[in-house]
Amino acid sequence: MTQIDQDLVQQLSLAEKAALVSGKDFWFTAGNQRVNLQRMMVTDGPSGLRKQASSADALGLNQSVTAVCFPASSLTACSFDRAGLTQLGTNLGEAARAEKVGVLLGPGINLKRSPLAGRNFEYFSEDPYLAGELAASYVNGVQQQGVGVSVKHFAANNRENQRFTMSSDMDERTLRELYLAPFEKVVKQSHPATIMCSYNAINGTLNSQNQRLLTQILRDEWGFDGLVMSDWGAVADHVAALKAGLDLEMPGKGDLSVQEIIDAVDAGELGIGTLNRAVVRVLRMVAKWQQPAGEVESYDLEAQHKYARQLAAKSMVLLQNNDQVLPLKADRSLAVLGALAKTPRYQGGGSSHVNAYRVVSPLEAIQAARPEVQFAAGYQLDQETVDDQQLQAAVNVAKSADQVVLFAGYPAERESEGFDKTSLSLPENQTKLIEAVAAVNEHVTVVLQNGAVVLMPWQHKIAGILETYLAGEAVGEATWDVLSGQVNPSGRLAETFPLRLADTPSTLTFNADPAREVYREGLFMGYRYYDKKQLPVAFPFGYGLSYTQFKYDELKLTVAGDHVDGQVRVTNTGDVAGTETVQIYVGNQASHIEKPVRTLAGFEQVTLEAGKSATVSFTLDQRAFSWYNPAKATWQLDSGSYLVAVGHDSRDLPLSQQVALTSDQDNAEPITSESYVGDLLHDPRAKQALETSGLAKTFEAIAGGQTTDDQMLLNMPLRAAVMVGATPEQVEAFLKRVN
Repeated sequence: MTQIDQDLVQQLSLAEKAALVSGKDFWFTAGNQRVNLQRMMVTDGPSGLRKQASSADALGLNQSVTAVCFPASSLTACSFDRAGLTQLGTNLGEAARAEKVGVLLGPGINLKRSPLAGRNFEYFSEDPYLAGELAASYVNGVQQQGVGVSVKHFAANNRENQRFTMSSDMDERTLRELYLAPFEKVVKQSHPATIMCSYNAINGTLNSQNQRLLTQILRDEWGFDGLVMSDWGAVADHVAALKAGLDLEMPGKGDLSVQEIIDAVDAGELGIGTLNRAVVRVLRMVAKWQQPAGEVESYDLEAQHKYARQLAAKSMVLLQNNDQVLPLKADRSLAVLGALAKTPRYQGGGSSHVNAYRVVSPLEAIQAARPEVQFAAGYQLDQETVDDQQLQAAVNVAKSADQVVLFAGYPAERESEGFDKTSLSLPENQTKLIEAVAAVNEHVTVVLQNGAVVLMPWQHKIAGILETYLAGEAVGEATWDVLSGQVNPSGRLAETFPLRLADTPSTLTFNADPAREVYREGLFMGYRYYDKKQLPVAFPFGYGLSYTQFKYDELKLTVAGDHVDGQVRVTNTGDVAGTETVQIYVGNQASHIEKPVRTLAGFEQVTLEAGKSATVSFTLDQRAFSWYNPAKATWQLDSGSYLVAVGHDSRDLPLSQQVALTSDQDNAEPITSESYVGDLLHDPRAKQALETSGLAKTFEAIAGGQTTDDQMLLNMPLRAAVMVGATPEQVEAFLKRVN
């Protein structure tokens, strides 16, 4: 605590301190006129500013200011574009600063453990490395504008049902390697102003009063020096939360919040030092991130809309393009089908909902370029049953057109904060329309508007599929940019699309128990699971097509101290310019532990004109080759071989190369009476002790055998070696010598 902090805290009464550790009027920190402390506003805004001008409910929009609605994180993650996410953050920070908002509540970086999770549209990926890299870039962009962020929801908030009370139960490696990893990266790389703790518990301890999570890991291990605030209503016991390391209860309970702190201090249940610690963190946050008083400033909404269009277009993922049905041919007639073309779903529900500045529908954008286009709704958005008359009218339009673009997706009622989905299928009226249109026209492209994974049993009946997720207010312009070929799609899936819900790794446990969400799949979540099981999928993690093609060659890897440097040459072998995302995966072949086949360890982008080549460089740090060892409470690098693979997606990796790494950590397991004979014969530490104890001859006599009995004897612990002729004295002498 600085002298300035000490002086200010000493001026405050107990009641004034108690007031500062709870929010006021839903979106503000507490002010204090006596010491000239102004209140500071925080507001939602992962995909667009959602400032409510006065006190309001959590979800209402009546008082929400007009702002540009950018693409949801489910889409922007598909850009694999660090610079693009920094620019998104810059735009959001600019809007927040102009509106006098001190802290923007976002980004959300929880992993997509189950495709049924209702809030997946607001999160980046199933992969912790990708989520962390993009989130760190986003945070940098916002905070460079003088606006703080609140990275959320810390941690393991991967389901919406019973989110206030359920416990996310998992082993330590799963927690560290998957669900904490994105937060760790953001904290260490981008130093966010605040972290928002989630509603749920982890292994039975509510996160808002989880000292291990909020203090030991976040602060003591990672070095976080900002403020920890609660999600709205996440605090069950304010005193316990303050002790655990929570600093600010949001939105606060008014006088009740103040009085409970006063009573706890007076009763000796809460130390004044603990309260002062939280007060200081609130004061520092306000001092650093409070926007200067005055009128709301203007900023260029039209320029931000233009960026929303650009970011959406570069993020869209071309999933299928049979017979080059896309880009659309200007000299052929075109039909547009689907109610979502006219009334698009462009953002998610709940706290991320934005009062959009200027929404342009796909139908508007297409008709502006192709006035003659035919349109039929084909289905109603407010119901899921088939309307035969509407369906037939759409089929008739499709029959008369050379090309068809059919818009489909989840209705808004299917995906939102606050509840989870029960199905990954499109509504029946949309599925029937796709099948009926595919039966009368060979040149059909389905454009999807959805927050998360959708099943596509009709995939092989149509020519093209364009995944646009929730593309923001410029959805129409961005979609037409890609369909028409003005933008060559370069998005890559940030999550795996399975063939069936039953194939998903958490299918047996997700939402099975209202009180506990058991992560039985452990480390094998997302592509880690599908690859380990060798399961076929609809579209793998990292997948995405282009209007051109890219070839890889000349992979070179160099071990340089504690990292590996790599280079690969990429060539655009097609006819148009395009952007390729070079993905780098690491397979651990050194460690004798549970481990995925491979994990994403890096990615780089390169834009090339047709026929041109470029060398792409990358660096893999020690963490890319490490695993978390709970027994030692540290990240461990083992000496041995690792496979570095480079390519287009998690399953299309044309180049790979082994690298041998030598660890300077002492990772060897101790040799005891429980050590196995077969392992001792290959352990250089044991060689001399085996000789001097006389065990070498006994073990070597069976080591070369190939019989079942020989193999069985090698697979026994040292303490059982008396069965093959060793004496207890020899075993004791060996252990004494080797240790």
